[in-house]
Amino acid sequence: MATDGVTTDHRVMGGVPCFSGTRIPVATVIGLLGQGQSLSEILAEYPTLTEKSVLAGLRFAASAVDQRELPLRPSA
Repeated sequence: MATDGVTTDHRVMGGVPCFSGTRIPVATVIGLLGQGQSLSEILAEYPTLTEKSVLAGLRFAASAVDQRELPLRPSA
């Protein structure tokens, strides 16, 4: 399965969503962004990625979160 620059294949990283043509998990890059790394730092660390591929990963992550039910805390 490939979606806009992200591939999910059970033969690659056990089916973890990765950037197409790589073994770099989308979650790894999203996590680095969440920790405050800049896009330029990530691209320097992962030279096979491009700005376009990272943006595709962000779209994929947003879509994945949008399609799941998230638990709500009961109000006090």
